[in-house]
Amino acid sequence: MASSKVTLRSDVAVSLLEPEKTLRASKALVSHLKSEAEKKAANASKKELLADDDVGSLGETPVFVTFTTKRHLTESRNLKPTKIPTPFPIETDTDKGICLIVADPQRHYKNLVADSEFPDDLRKNVSRVIDFGKLKKKFSAYENQRALYAEHDIFLGDTRIINRLPGLLGKTFYKSQKKRPIPIEIQTRIPKSAGKRVKPAKGDVNSCTAVQLAGEIKRAVAAALVNLTPSTNHAVKIGYASWKAEDLAANADKVVSVMVNKLIPGGRKNVRSIYLKGETRLTSPYLPLANCCKGPETVALPIYLTDELWVDREKDVVGDEEAKTLLAGEKANIGKKRKSLEGTAEETEPVSKKSKKTKPAKVPESNDDKLDKEIADRKATLKKQKKAAKKALDV
Repeated sequence: MASSKVTLRSDVAVSLLEPEKTLRASKALVSHLKSEAEKKAANASKKELLADDDVGSLGETPVFVTFTTKRHLTESRNLKPTKIPTPFPIETDTDKGICLIVADPQRHYKNLVADSEFPDDLRKNVSRVIDFGKLKKKFSAYENQRALYAEHDIFLGDTRIINRLPGLLGKTFYKSQKKRPIPIEIQTRIPKSAGKRVKPAKGDVNSCTAVQLAGEIKRAVAAALVNLTPSTNHAVKIGYASWKAEDLAANADKVVSVMVNKLIPGGRKNVRSIYLKGETRLTSPYLPLANCCKGPETVALPIYLTDELWVDREKDVVGDEEAKTLLAGEKANIGKKRKSLEGTAEETEPVSKKSKKTKPAKVPESNDDKLDKEIADRKATLKKQKKAAKKALDV
C-alpha cells in the first residue's frame, strides 16, 4: 500500500542543519533553563502563594531560533508577519483570547463564529469580532487602543484590510512584535468567467464558510511568525522551555528550512550563523554579561556557523594584486569633481593655498602746489558754465 504522506518542496530542499547537532543543542538548552528555574526557586527567600510552579514558569519562557545574515533581508520594514507552519503548534494555550478584525460587515462573520459547524472549543477563545469601520469609530483614541490591546492575547486581521491597520492602530500595536495582527485569508476565490473574475452582486458578502474560518484561525495561531526588517539579525519563536527537546528540534529544522529557501535572499550563501536561544531571569555564571545586564538574560547555543564571510567572494573580495593596482592608481581627491548620489557631478571647493605676506604699498607724498592749481582750474570751469547758462536765460 502506498504511503499517504505528502512531501513538500521545502522539505526536499537541502537543509543547513545537522539533525543530531540540533537535537543536542535543544537538550542542552532545555536542561539549562530547567536548572536555572530550580535555582531560582531554591534561592527564593519567601515562596509566593500566587506564584506558578516550575512547569508553569518554563511554559512562559520562549525559545527562539536566531539568524545572522551577511546582508539585510529587506530594504523596508514589513509590518505584516509572515507565517511558517511548524510540526508542533506554537500556541497551545486554550485560555488565550482572540480578537478577529474583519472587513465590513461584522455581523456576517459573527454569525459564522456562532454557526453550529464552528468548533465549540475554538468559539470560546474568539472573544471579539469587529470590522474595520467599527474599529475606526470606537478605537481611534489612544486610551481605547490600550484597553483593546490589554483585553486580548492574539489579534487576527483579514488580508483585505491588514495593510490599513498600522495607520489606525499605530504604535500601540506595532511598536513591538508581541501582538501584531496576524493576516488570515477569510474570503473565497471568485471563479473566472471568460478570463475575468465576476464581481459579487451588491449586498453579497465574499467570505469563506465556518469550517474554513476555523481552519484559518487554527493555522494562524499555531504558526511561527517572522517579522522581516532591514537588518541582519532576526529571531523566530519556535516553542517554550517546557517542551520536549525533540519537539523544539523539529520546529527549528522546519523554520530554518523555510527561512533559508524562501525568505532569505541569496539562500544559504547569505547566512552567517544560526543559534538556539532561550531566556532566563536568574543571574548565572554560565551566561556572558550576566553581572552587568538588567532584566532577562539570555543563553544561545550555535547550531550553524558558516566558514565564508561573503555572499559572493568573486565580487565582494578583491585579490592582492588587484588591490595593489587600485591603491597605486588612487590620488588625493583635491579640486576634483565627485559624483553625488543622484549621478550629477558635484564640485568640491579647492583647497586654498597659503598666500605670502605682501608689504603695504607706499603712499605718495602730498604736493600743495598741484592741489592749489587743480582747485583754481575747477573754479574757472564752473564760472564759465554759469555765464553760459545766464546768457541762455537772457535770450
